Amino acid sequence: MLSLESVRTALNSQEALETIFVPNASHASVAMILTKGHEHPLEVCFIRRAIREGDPWSGQVAFPGGRAAETDGSPRDVAERETYEEVGLKLNSRDKIGNLPQRLVERNDLRSSLTLSPIVYYVDPLKAAEAKPLQIEEVARVFWVPLPHLFSQDFVTEIQHPMGGQVQTFSGIKHESEVIWGLTLRILHSFSEVVGVPMPSTY
Repeated sequence: MLSLESVRTALNSQEALETIFVPNASHASVAMILTKGHEHPLEVCFIRRAIREGDPWSGQVAFPGGRAAETDGSPRDVAERETYEEVGLKLNSRDKIGNLPQRLVERNDLRSSLTLSPIVYYVDPLKAAEAKPLQIEEVARVFWVPLPHLFSQDFVTEIQHPMGGQVQTFSGIKHESEVIWGLTLRILHSFSEVVGVPMPSTY
């Protein structure tokens, strides 16, 4: 299975990624944070967003992150500021191991399209243990998932969610009481393409 060095090598072997950044709410970044697990080589940090009116991703599993502010100078600034505000982890340039492709997020329930930059980090287990919800109005839970779990057919599931005025069915990955789906799952799919390990067949 994937090691930290193989992930780092795959991320750094990509062709140069063109990056668009505007320091306002039209741009967002998320941090895909890896650490060494107790029983597996790598684990991934996720949050479950609090149920909050007006949040398009209310109650969903996500990576730490959020929209850019005027004071942010780059996608990395956004990811690191938002991660610290949400879960208390101080990420820096030494923790960063690479970028995933930017993606344009367009949904009927968004006021405008959103340019999203996913950035991959690695932190040691002691630092990872510091992660906890700091903004309880935004983050309900922080949890870590073994990386092999995300690539296993055994945990493929479905989730029903209201979208566009009707309830729709989406594919997801189940971990304990949580289901990883939607935009977060699409980011994982980008990660799988870069590192060369396919996602379960339903994707």
